[in-house]
Amino acid sequence: MPKRSRNPLRRPASAPAVWFAQHGRSALVSLGDLARAPLATVLTIAVVGIALALPASLHLATANLARLAQGWQQDTALSVFLAPGVDEARIGALAGRLGQSPDLAQVRVITPAEGLAELRAQGGLTGALDLLPDNPLPTVLALVPSPAVAADPGALEALRDALAGLPEVEAVRLDSAWVARLHALIQLAREAALLLAALLATAVLLVVGNTLRLEIANRRSEIELMSLVGATQAFVRRPFLYAGVWYGLLGGALAAALATLALVLIQAPVSRLATLYGTEFHLAGLDPAALLALFLGGPLLGLIGAWLAVGRHLAACAPR
Repeated sequence: MPKRSRNPLRRPASAPAVWFAQHGRSALVSLGDLARAPLATVLTIAVVGIALALPASLHLATANLARLAQGWQQDTALSVFLAPGVDEARIGALAGRLGQSPDLAQVRVITPAEGLAELRAQGGLTGALDLLPDNPLPTVLALVPSPAVAADPGALEALRDALAGLPEVEAVRLDSAWVARLHALIQLAREAALLLAALLATAVLLVVGNTLRLEIANRRSEIELMSLVGATQAFVRRPFLYAGVWYGLLGGALAAALATLALVLIQAPVSRLATLYGTEFHLAGLDPAALLALFLGGPLLGLIGAWLAVGRHLAACAPR
């Protein structure tokens, strides 16, 4: 027979191309193996998805609570009560100086007449106010701090102390205790979310590792045969590692769907509650960083769990 000539136009495949081809084939083979066992695959993905959805939901709750707190912090105000002997010129000069401060977003002067009119408008005190011989209310400066100061309880306290030291000021009222409590609550929720995420990440490692351990035990004879015909440990291990990646990826997608579904279900009660307070509040979904954590962290956890399980149990299947 004539010797077949080599095609001079055909270039040998490069090492990166071969590497990508091998890994692509292993990824498809592992996905096909998962599809051939739908019940076990769905159960494993469900467990991984629920485990990842719990910290994701807590992160959502914390993020929306922080958004709500920002809205409340914008309503934080300081009431500066001026001394009785301060004339209008000094009041105007003081309001002008405070209006130029970067720590304050708004300065409003409330005269004694305006304060008395506000009390009358609130109702219930009209009769008692009519008995007063004159207006006892002082001039008040209503100050709205800047968003940066309002978000920092320590900065609010420092601003209050600075205002109290002014010679024209008799007293400063700042109800900042609720701000400190709210920040402490948000910080506690964030730390709880991190702790819960660490615990459930360990659970994902165990679930994926145990699932693949059972898969290796079921395919022990096949693995031994592949080793006898010359398959390397890397070749045998690769489909199991990709199975762990698929478990993590699909579990992360399920976790994102579950967290979004929970958000949709509680939006209506939250809207009704906000309506009772005369406002509107729309819950925010998963931010890009949280989605990236689910869709990258899930496969990474699956890969680590698969690596720990496969490396140990494949060694036991090696032919002796």
